Amino acid sequence: MLSGFDWLRRSQTGAELLATLKCLETQPELLLHEQELGPPQSALQGPCQRCWIYPRRSSSAQYSGRYCRACQAILNTARQLGQLSRESAVIWGFVNRLPGQLSQGFQDSRVLGTFVQDQNHFLVMLRHRELKPLLQELGLYHGDELKGLAQIFPTVGLSGGASMGDVLCRIIHYEANFPMDRLRVRFYARPYQVLIPHVFDRKGVLTFDLAEFLSVLEMAAVFRTLLQPDEQHMLHELLLIDDSAETQFYWGRLMGLLNNQAKDMLSAWGIRQWSKDRITLLYNLMDYVAYY
Repeated sequence: MLSGFDWLRRSQTGAELLATLKCLETQPELLLHEQELGPPQSALQGPCQRCWIYPRRSSSAQYSGRYCRACQAILNTARQLGQLSRESAVIWGFVNRLPGQLSQGFQDSRVLGTFVQDQNHFLVMLRHRELKPLLQELGLYHGDELKGLAQIFPTVGLSGGASMGDVLCRIIHYEANFPMDRLRVRFYARPYQVLIPHVFDRKGVLTFDLAEFLSVLEMAAVFRTLLQPDEQHMLHELLLIDDSAETQFYWGRLMGLLNNQAKDMLSAWGIRQWSKDRITLLYNLMDYVAYY
């Protein structure tokens, strides 16, 4: 019998991952009950073409006859969750003890789905802009008592190369790379970063202490509030120019367009001295914060 975690690892897309979480919550008997094994693969018959373990459902007007009952339920639910999954992020936590919110069921409208594997591992799926409130809540209620690693990563689609299950397994592979002396956050803005995390760790734009990551999220929220979208775009193009003389010329023109609050913010941050990787991180995080 497949466990709940086994079903999560079979997710191809973010929509399937969210659908699996919802099915585990609302129909656990469908996924977790004992079933007979499907027939071996042959020219005329075979097991479910998704899980490759359980027998296929009979073909009908509603069902293709390619999947077992559990996989068919997951796929049917996933068809309605494509847009929501694209606006969502996943957190895989490896901690010294479960946060109280999780052990109590996490009855919170900001959370789309949760899964608790054991007393040290959990998975949470939530909308992008609910990330900061959730992390603030963890810091507020648990402070220094909660230690470990929370890895945040985006969902993937069918054209994303690696499947959602592949990304999840790779994330889990990294969970024991740090001592459990405090709560760290790893933020993967793009799925490919999961394959080469050491490159981004060397640049200092991947792993943070919780307080440090919340500070970066706060900066992204302020940045998004004080600059209009076209101003954000112009600034981004300007900061990525390699020619210092050209940068100086356009910087003066840009400052003439901004209001005093925005100019004071950029001056106080010294954003012209930032590395390109840090600038990219700031712009990636703007999808995860709301306006003030």
